[in-house]
Amino acid sequence: MVKSGVIIIGAGVIGLSAAVALQAAGLQVAVIDREGPAAGASAGNAGAFAFTDILPLASPGILKKAPRWLLDPLGPLSVPPAYALRIVPWMYRFWKACHSDRIAVAIAAQTALMDLSKAGLEPFLQQTGLMSMLRKEGNLQLYESDAEFRASLPGWDARERHGIAFRHLDADGMAAIQPGLSPRFTCGTFTPGWYSIADPKLYTLALADHFRSRGGMIETADVQSLQPAGETVTILTADGRRMEAASVVLSAGAFSRRFARMLGDDIPLETERGYNTTLPGSAFDIRTQLTFGGHGFMVTRLSTGIRVGGAVELGGLKLPPDFRRADAMLKKAAAFLPGLETEGGTRWMGFRPSLPDSLPVIGRAPKAPRVVYAFGHGHLGLTQSVGTAQLVSEILNGRSPAVDLAPFSPQRF
Repeated sequence: MVKSGVIIIGAGVIGLSAAVALQAAGLQVAVIDREGPAAGASAGNAGAFAFTDILPLASPGILKKAPRWLLDPLGPLSVPPAYALRIVPWMYRFWKACHSDRIAVAIAAQTALMDLSKAGLEPFLQQTGLMSMLRKEGNLQLYESDAEFRASLPGWDARERHGIAFRHLDADGMAAIQPGLSPRFTCGTFTPGWYSIADPKLYTLALADHFRSRGGMIETADVQSLQPAGETVTILTADGRRMEAASVVLSAGAFSRRFARMLGDDIPLETERGYNTTLPGSAFDIRTQLTFGGHGFMVTRLSTGIRVGGAVELGGLKLPPDFRRADAMLKKAAAFLPGLETEGGTRWMGFRPSLPDSLPVIGRAPKAPRVVYAFGHGHLGLTQSVGTAQLVSEILNGRSPAVDLAPFSPQRF
């Protein structure tokens, strides 16, 4: 039997960031994951610390675009027919989250978590010896028409109210930042405070190495059940192992919902299946992260290549991947970046844990307070990993959280 002060379920960027933070606070920590570190969404994301991305996916703008997008099975938002009925309850909650009063709450909460995460990022990277992996190259949002640009302005107004720096650009201004764009893009917006990491998988693996080097244990096992009782929580695994801890942190990404159900919490967590293709680094001279918002994908320069990916497919955990989606994004990228070399790429699909209001769940399980939830970050797991780790550490160490946790409560649904 393995005994520990804290066991973290999930060895993605959220779980490992929390492990490092709790270890630094003097707690005995172990991590358990069914595949090992960086095996899920933490391996294949766009590598962005998107601190300026404070607007929830649930918004009136998305409601206007969704019908057109849903008609395209390879477009920015799709629901496979085999999953359509299962997604209806989640989509209803998503529609409710698009109401203006709820959007205001979501923006305020998202901003608070973003600010906490940004303030803690560089000290965290210094602590773990990973500052060399941080890049501050900004992000360029690209628009194909004045109408598309004007439609984006309310979002930029909201960012401006929260002190986020940006500047709107014409074609010449965009070309000065990123040469080689198609002339179809008439204007854009550059946000210098958008950071990125050299490679998200290598970063997550480096966190695992840092944690192990200081005595932390990472076990590979398939957790089958959580059993809170008295002063401990017992974890049973598929291979018959039994582990006990004074506290458990649940950060199993898209797989977290079934564990929360074991504890009496039916949290409406869904799975956004994200796709990408990573091309050789010589495929194009990328100078900043590029966002093609009207098409739902990004192009990122990583230390390991050029990554073209994004979009949203609400399809659960069991359907086979549809790599035509990755191919469709790559085809568009070739049109948007004339000269992009599309040969030699590696395709990937991963699961993003998504909640209807675009906010994660962070806090104690209502019926099992020795279990702390930290999941549901959607597209923003890497971005919010350091802030979430700080909040988890504050919860387990009995300190007042740095931000109001009410908007992130597991009971809000």
